[in-house]
Amino acid sequence: MAFSSEKLTPSPFPSTAETATVHHGGCSSSISAVHPDILQTHILTLLDGPSLASSSCSSTELNSLASQDDLWTNICRSTWPSTEMPRLRQVISTFPNGPRSFFSAAFPLLTIDQASATSLVTPHRPSELISAVDIYHRNELIFSRVVETETESGWFRCSPFRIDMLDPKDTCATPIPHPETQDACRELAEELTLSWILIDATGRRAMNLSSHKPVSVQRHWLSGEVHARFVLILAGEKGSSTEFVQCGIVLTCGGGTAGGGMHVREVSVQVEDMDGMFMNGKDSLGILNRSFEGKKGIKGRSEEEGRRRYEGFLEMKRERKERKLRTEGTLDTLCVGFGFLILVCLGFVFLR
Repeated sequence: MAFSSEKLTPSPFPSTAETATVHHGGCSSSISAVHPDILQTHILTLLDGPSLASSSCSSTELNSLASQDDLWTNICRSTWPSTEMPRLRQVISTFPNGPRSFFSAAFPLLTIDQASATSLVTPHRPSELISAVDIYHRNELIFSRVVETETESGWFRCSPFRIDMLDPKDTCATPIPHPETQDACRELAEELTLSWILIDATGRRAMNLSSHKPVSVQRHWLSGEVHARFVLILAGEKGSSTEFVQCGIVLTCGGGTAGGGMHVREVSVQVEDMDGMFMNGKDSLGILNRSFEGKKGIKGRSEEEGRRRYEGFLEMKRERKERKLRTEGTLDTLCVGFGFLILVCLGFVFLR
């Protein structure tokens, strides 16, 4: 269910929650009879973000109680521990409706297509991107970090776009065991979840770049390292046309002590076009900038939706490659035929 971060407008008609009565021991009462402190402290605090957003649509009273910043701050922190970091707390407080707006922007899977991409107007370009990454294994937090990336230098604009959450020599210990078989890799794919929230602090915008669960988990046959890939498909541009690009997050685990868990060695994101080329910072920033304004919906957050889009992207890449090969084959045939014709003509001239 999608929900807006703006204040909800009460319905002119009595809501179900306002008119419903609870019968107990011969007495009846409406939900409005429950003290607001009890609702807010003992009931609403037990809800997750989507449930709290849904409850706010039930009545005017619940809408007021469910809009409190403290509730949404706690939900953001429990969903993404990285939001507890001072820099991120300050940024979230600047959003139009504070943590509620941040959650509504960062929780859902981004939904954007070619038609909507061409209609997005984004005059503002972020001078800095903030990445907040949280990784869970079997619902236990194993990695949480915030990294700031400047976007105005010539090096960023001309180099291949890439954000790394770890320094090359830095690692993070985990309880994840080494998968020895392909079946173990498939099991690991069901046990891992990753959130990569990209934030434009100046524009007060956020979006989640992750497919929530990996679209693939593979073990390198030589090094034994495990590579988990999370993918979000975005709409990009090529000349005057619009085509899809792949925003890919790679989680690499390996090493560790004997009998212990693997270490996180790499957590990075790059943008790749349909030809398999990594895009530079300037072009990637343009795509991400438009994507901030893309449609978001909680219904599309499931890993099945992310995997479906990824498989569709791979199919488009395959068809594009086949068309390219057919075109190149046709050109090769024409060149060979043309060359043969020239040789025949030259031979005919010499024979005369």
